[in-house]
Amino acid sequence: MTQPERKKRHISGWLILDKPAGMTSTRAVGAVKRLFSVRKAGHAGTLDPLATGVLPIALGEATKTVPFVQDGAKTYRFDIVWGAATTTCDAEGEVTATSDKRPSRAELAAALDDFTGTITQVPPVFSAVKIGGKRAYELARAGETPELEPREVKVHRLDLIAHGAERSTLEVECAKGTYARALARDIAEALGTRGHIGALRRLAVGRFGEDQAVSLAALEAAGEPASLLLPVAAALADVPEIVVDAHQAAKLRLGNPVLILGPDAPAAEPVAAAYCRGQLVAIGRVETGQFKPKRLILAGQ
Repeated sequence: MTQPERKKRHISGWLILDKPAGMTSTRAVGAVKRLFSVRKAGHAGTLDPLATGVLPIALGEATKTVPFVQDGAKTYRFDIVWGAATTTCDAEGEVTATSDKRPSRAELAAALDDFTGTITQVPPVFSAVKIGGKRAYELARAGETPELEPREVKVHRLDLIAHGAERSTLEVECAKGTYARALARDIAEALGTRGHIGALRRLAVGRFGEDQAVSLAALEAAGEPASLLLPVAAALADVPEIVVDAHQAAKLRLGNPVLILGPDAPAAEPVAAAYCRGQLVAIGRVETGQFKPKRLILAGQ
């Protein structure tokens, strides 16, 4: 007998999931949606099935703030397995080339400077980069060899955490669009050997870190999982705040601009967030002293 569908709840906020290995980001979002019984959810930054760690999931009104998290810096800890290149640049792919060379700790440490700052990187063949409207991984799975153009990416920090003859651990803080799998591949090639990622964990996305992350098991065990949510405004920690009164908030919720007054009121801000009594009302911009709403946040969220 088919079970009746649970009534959808009006819940908004951010859930920082500690994604387990072996699960796609889409499946992880689906699992969270079912647990919270909400209609709308999305994530900020895809994690490979192999990867674990921080996957920020937006519920309800928080989906309107996804770009502010998605565009933030990412921090990963990953293992390079020396001696073999694979089709996917990680442990799930087929071996395409091998090498007997193993870099010393000193050689590896010296090479990392060349991969810090603004660097050029070719994304892995198995990646979400679009080519002619299709994802590269879709073409690769169909037996094609997609040609990916090199692109500039930013690596803010790249540290050697541990080194062994067969495996080394690195930690990277990088901008959106940087592939840790490509870093592992390219570092190995620069050292005259081959390599691929054997383990990958995301430690942070923007201001969201693993200290805030909750496992699926903990979510399932929670009597009221909504208590584990962060507020919608948690995604806007770096966005300038505009304080409005109740009358102005009512105008904003109708989509109308309001005049910003006060000695500290900005004349212009390309992105800003309006708050009334500590409650997020809208995201928009300030032009000629007026706050103009672009995305409205429903009251009570």
